[in-house]
Amino acid sequence: MLVAAAVCPCPPLLVPEVAAGAAPELDPLRTACADAIGVLAASRPDLLVVVGTGERGHVWEGGGEGSLRPYGVDRTLRLGTGGDAVPLTPSLAVAAWLLERTTIAAPLHAAAVPPDAPAERMVGLGRGLAEIAERVALLVMGDGSACRTVKAPGYLDERAEAYDAAVAAALGGADTAALAALDAELSAALKASGRAPWQVLAGAAEGTEVGGELLYDEAPYGVGYFVAAWS
Repeated sequence: MLVAAAVCPCPPLLVPEVAAGAAPELDPLRTACADAIGVLAASRPDLLVVVGTGERGHVWEGGGEGSLRPYGVDRTLRLGTGGDAVPLTPSLAVAAWLLERTTIAAPLHAAAVPPDAPAERMVGLGRGLAEIAERVALLVMGDGSACRTVKAPGYLDERAEAYDAAVAAALGGADTAALAALDAELSAALKASGRAPWQVLAGAAEGTEVGGELLYDEAPYGVGYFVAAWS
C-alpha cells in the first residue's frame, strides 16, 4: 500500500548547472523538493516508484540512466541500479537529480506515462503500483499549467490560474477524487504535464489514510510549480 508520496515539478532549470545564472531564483523550489523527498526517506518504503511523463509509456524495473545533454550540460544521471537501455525521459532525469541528495534504502522502479493517457488508465496504474509491495512510496513529477502570463510557454490563458488553484488544493488536501477528476482536454490545452502522473498518485492513494501538505505553490516563468508531501 502507499505509505508516502512526494510531488515535485520537473523543469530542467531545477538543476543549477542548467539554470546557470538564474539558479538562485529557484532555490526555494529546490528546498521544498528536498523537504518532500525527505518525507519519502522517513517513510522507510519497501519500494520507491518514480512517475513522470514521456512520449511513450515505459517502465524501468530497477531504474535507468538519463542525460542533461539536451539542455547543454554534459552530465549523466542515474535512477536506482537498473541497466535498462531505454534512456530516462526528461522528467525522470530531473527526478534522478533530486534523488541524488537523499538516501532512500529501497529498490526503485520508474514509470513514464503519456501526457494524453486516459484518467481511468492512470488511476488503475496507481492502484496496481500500490499493490506491488507492503510499503510503497511514490515520487511524482509534473508541472501545472504553462499559461499563467503572456511570457509563459503557452502564453496567457485566463483558465490557468483557477486550474492551478484547484490542483494546489487537491495536492495540499490529499484529495484523490479531485485529482482523478482533472479534465484531460483542459489540462492539455493549458500544457499541464502533471495531470497524468497526479492521477497515478490518486489511484495509488485510494483507500489510504495519507494526509497532504503543500510545500510550494508558485508560478515562476508563468508555469505552475507545486511541491507536496503525503504521508
